[in-house]
Amino acid sequence: MFSDSVEITVSSGKGGAGCVAFRREKYVLQGGPNGGDGGKGGDVYFKVDNNTHTLAHFQGNKNLKAEKGQPGMGSNMAGKAGKRLVVVVPPGTQVVDVETGEVLLDLLQDGQEVRFLEGGRGGLGNVHFKSSTNQKPMYAQPGEPAVTRVVRLDLKLIADVGLVGFPNVGKSTLISTVSNARPEVANYEFTTLTPKLGQINIGEFDSYIMADIPGIIGGAAEGKGLGLKFLRHIERTKTLLFMIDLASYHELEYQYETLKQELEKFSPLLAKRNYAIALTRADAMTPEEAVEKTNSFLKLVNLEPVKKSRFAFSEEYPVYEQEDFDKAFYDPLKPAFIAPISSAINLNIKPLTYALYQMVVTERK
Repeated sequence: MFSDSVEITVSSGKGGAGCVAFRREKYVLQGGPNGGDGGKGGDVYFKVDNNTHTLAHFQGNKNLKAEKGQPGMGSNMAGKAGKRLVVVVPPGTQVVDVETGEVLLDLLQDGQEVRFLEGGRGGLGNVHFKSSTNQKPMYAQPGEPAVTRVVRLDLKLIADVGLVGFPNVGKSTLISTVSNARPEVANYEFTTLTPKLGQINIGEFDSYIMADIPGIIGGAAEGKGLGLKFLRHIERTKTLLFMIDLASYHELEYQYETLKQELEKFSPLLAKRNYAIALTRADAMTPEEAVEKTNSFLKLVNLEPVKKSRFAFSEEYPVYEQEDFDKAFYDPLKPAFIAPISSAINLNIKPLTYALYQMVVTERK
């Protein structure tokens, strides 16, 4: 089961109490106090592990506690320190304070380990309180109390490219075609119920990550459909690919404007990301109809097709590309490119992956 938000209670370990004890041995006169210190309570750490992909393992275990320190003993023996608690989370997890909503930790890198709560210090044994006027101290410190925090873990997937589109426009088909991801693909809306990640390899030594989220409908930012439940998973992406269905009963203009409006409502910052547009399911009509619809969409957004594509998009279909994706020359108000595609007949799929890669590389600089 995919889980991307869970509320848990974490507690560090209580410090062990100090010991009140005295040395009592034959032939040892006035042995004096020798009570040892209590052990330190265990700390709480968060650790990022690439092999963990969801927060589902917290569903049945929402109260996590580090071990408490053991009390001190006689003969100046200190108590054993409590074992630390390591909470393993997937990359992209945020630790949020439930009461204030403050983001306490943002965990991104595999292997990253951060101490979140410190265990209580152990109390001092009575050996520390002896003096010339108090040769028989009957007091030892209690250990410091544990620290408890109620936090919410929010998982926001980390991807280079986020797919944005209405339900059933071919997002899952595309990601299964260009990567090793295998999402469910079917001919009905909301086939994708949870986000999926796929790695697109470019040559032998480079790649980027693509995120497929459930479809967006009008009112998603207010919670309609699957709503903003999964929109947050593309918050971290620097590049968006709008997928607009050429064969849908929804008009192209309606699809495009709705997607832009929902992103703007959800996050104005997200709406300003660099983006490109793929006109999907070009195989569901004749090539002439696909060309006509592509031209009408380009006219709608006031853009002209290029004479020759830099990424080898098919010359049989009109395609728009910005002249340069470099930040110094790139116009963020326009899409980086617009191209008709079809995963079923492999139309413009390879050029699409290269064009997206060029956008990703530019953002990484």
